[in-house]
Amino acid sequence: MTTKRRLIPFVAASLMLVTAACTANSSSSSPAAAGLPAEAGASGPHRVVLVGDSVAAGLALPLREAFAAGGVQFQSLAADGGGAVVGPVSAQVWKDLPKDLAAAAPDTVVYQITTYDWGTEKQQETGYRRLLSAVTDVGADLLIVTMPPIKADDFYRPHLKELGHATQAAQKVADASDGKAVVLDASQVWGATYQQTRDGTADRSSDGIHVCPQGAARFTSWFLEEMARQHTGFAAPAANEWANTGWAGDKHFIGC
Repeated sequence: MTTKRRLIPFVAASLMLVTAACTANSSSSSPAAAGLPAEAGASGPHRVVLVGDSVAAGLALPLREAFAAGGVQFQSLAADGGGAVVGPVSAQVWKDLPKDLAAAAPDTVVYQITTYDWGTEKQQETGYRRLLSAVTDVGADLLIVTMPPIKADDFYRPHLKELGHATQAAQKVADASDGKAVVLDASQVWGATYQQTRDGTADRSSDGIHVCPQGAARFTSWFLEEMARQHTGFAAPAANEWANTGWAGDKHFIGC
């Protein structure tokens, strides 16, 4: 794995360009365009909960540092080998998710579409609608983030078609949510297809699924700016406040 000492100074130096590029290309994700009332997040997020699979668990590492730098409480409920609200692992997720959300008392819940969100588009809609209901029950808003494209192996290949319409299903739920849910398109970060390296540095794991520290940092920079658009009381902290705090050395990052 690329060491923190070698990687993070590069990431921190490049985040200004990454953030600028994301800002220029994400006007469609503004509160007005996405249907979230501007006043809904006017006071800024105070408690953010992330739900997702092991991909989201990797992204949670810099997100925790970044939100702490921004004065926001952050909790990850992302789970290795699970985390999905629809598909084969969802029954186990739903045993705990409502009570976990109630205990966390978030004002914003972020759900990254997982690599296990299998099923028909209708089944996905049902799962995302159930998630929205659980989120609104605790008084929070929902941000659904698209998953990074994967390099499918024999395990995932039969489910690519299902994963391919998950975003459309999520968007249908968001469109009918009266502004309580928004879908954020992370292809601005990852592109349309799996790309392992960027600028000569590992961005995604060689396993074809997970992220590397550079990719996680680029995602965090983009997501902080998106949060600032959704919540006018939130100011994205500068990269030097969170990019070099040690998270990049976590054992979660493999194949980097």
